[in-house]
Amino acid sequence: MNTPRSQLCIWIQAARPFSFTASMTPVFLGAVLVPYFQQSARWTLFPLIVAASLLIHAATNLVSEYFDYQKGVDRPDTHGGSRVLVDKLLLPKQVLIGGIILFAVTACIGLVFITIHGWPILLLGLIGMAGGFFYTAVPVGYKYLGLGDLCVFLLMGPLMVIGSFYVLTGSYHTYVLLISLPVGCLVAAILSGNNLRDILHDTQAGINSTATLLGHRWARLEYSGLVIAAYVVTGAMIAFGILPLWSLLTLLTIPTAVKNIKITLKSQTGRPQNIATLDVKTAQLHLVFGILLMVSILLRVFL
Repeated sequence: MNTPRSQLCIWIQAARPFSFTASMTPVFLGAVLVPYFQQSARWTLFPLIVAASLLIHAATNLVSEYFDYQKGVDRPDTHGGSRVLVDKLLLPKQVLIGGIILFAVTACIGLVFITIHGWPILLLGLIGMAGGFFYTAVPVGYKYLGLGDLCVFLLMGPLMVIGSFYVLTGSYHTYVLLISLPVGCLVAAILSGNNLRDILHDTQAGINSTATLLGHRWARLEYSGLVIAAYVVTGAMIAFGILPLWSLLTLLTIPTAVKNIKITLKSQTGRPQNIATLDVKTAQLHLVFGILLMVSILLRVFL
């Protein structure tokens, strides 16, 4: 029989906290842009923004764990998921209910934001909640329709950066949207790398991820294009004065980006072990790139 401590560890494993940097980076970027655009802010709301973002990310992971297992995407011989279901550490029903509870708690926090800012936050919140739940949940499951990469780009790039900025300031700025794009590209690249690795297993399970629809050759190019686009867009914004010259600091991550792209382009169909950690390496690139981007913005603010 599991002890309470071991049960807690299992639930933490199911929530996949190693992935939380993908949601924290856009949230903190939105906050850093507040002083950059000289806006006043309700900083007391920021802990709630962080909590809501972590909860909705964990909730999405739990619901995805359930539906991926039910559809045969996660199996003992695959690389995806947290393995709490394939290893029989939790029951499928427990994981689904856990995800729904976390969505409900997120909604309660969202009510605070809606009370302060009204319908714009209601709209952003509904999009975020629906996007997280129906990523894998029936009757939509857009991950299985080849729309995962696009929707993750939108939800964990522009939506989260704009949402964080709007909750803090009660205002919208077009440049916030533009500055969110490189982060969106790299978070989409995380999923692209994951899907590229899982093409064979997803095909066997009858799942249409973006990568399975594109095929291995074009999926490799999609991944490479997303990573390259992050740097091209950043460079363009520096050139047009939207981002400060300090943002050239993001170029320090190019060696890692190039290494990841080379690994991707050399990958072969039916040999997922060669890119087994591509999603993890891309998540690390996303985090470091995001940190350097935020540091560059703060340097412009305070120097």
